[in-house]
Amino acid sequence: MHSTAIEQQNQEWQSSHPKAILKQALSDHQAIAISFSGAEDVVLIDLALKVVTDKSQLQVFSLDTGRLHPETLAFIDQVRQHYQIDIHVLYPQHQAVEQLVREKGLFSFYQDGHKECCSVRKIEPLRRKLSELDAWITGQRKDQSPSTRSQVAIIEQDSAFTGRNGPLVKYNPLANWSSADVWQYIRMFDVPFNPLHQQGFISIGCQPCTRAVLPNQHEREGRWWWEEGTQKECGLHSGNVIAQG
Repeated sequence: MHSTAIEQQNQEWQSSHPKAILKQALSDHQAIAISFSGAEDVVLIDLALKVVTDKSQLQVFSLDTGRLHPETLAFIDQVRQHYQIDIHVLYPQHQAVEQLVREKGLFSFYQDGHKECCSVRKIEPLRRKLSELDAWITGQRKDQSPSTRSQVAIIEQDSAFTGRNGPLVKYNPLANWSSADVWQYIRMFDVPFNPLHQQGFISIGCQPCTRAVLPNQHEREGRWWWEEGTQKECGLHSGNVIAQG
């Protein structure tokens, strides 16, 4: 899609329900997949299954970094069974993980930041998957991070990754929803959710890099809490950081 068409579509979708956005996105691309983090973005799967005629055609993938909470792994499988869908679980290259651990140990990110570990455990397997696609769908929302996601568009050309034929389109159907909107949907439609949410975890990532937040703390304060607080992205959505300068 050309930038002009993307900009026009963004304007048209500002008041659209995520279900309508998903329906159009799934029909516009042959090779498109939902990225499922094992958190509240499960609503994307629930919504998508309401608009597809054949659930076997719905592509869903998830990244198993090797450092996820046991609850998250169990939840990913719960979703697979609940909706009777395939979830393509991606893993990092074991040689790269072994080299990182051999050279720096299991917790190097506490000393030199999370970017290197995320690059090995998240970015490389994601890049592999996206190279097979024309477009992907994420659960990003504007309210998730005032410093890096406040300008998240419903549809954008992904500046960080390349698809199978070059430019890659990224859809963020929940961009204009708030956390309250997501949880209202989960309760209304009895959508399964990660039990870590009941333990104070709002933003859920790898176990060593995620913690529960206190009342009135922002959800991203539970991620990489030992680092500077305004650029909390792992690299999956690095364009957000670039856009913010």
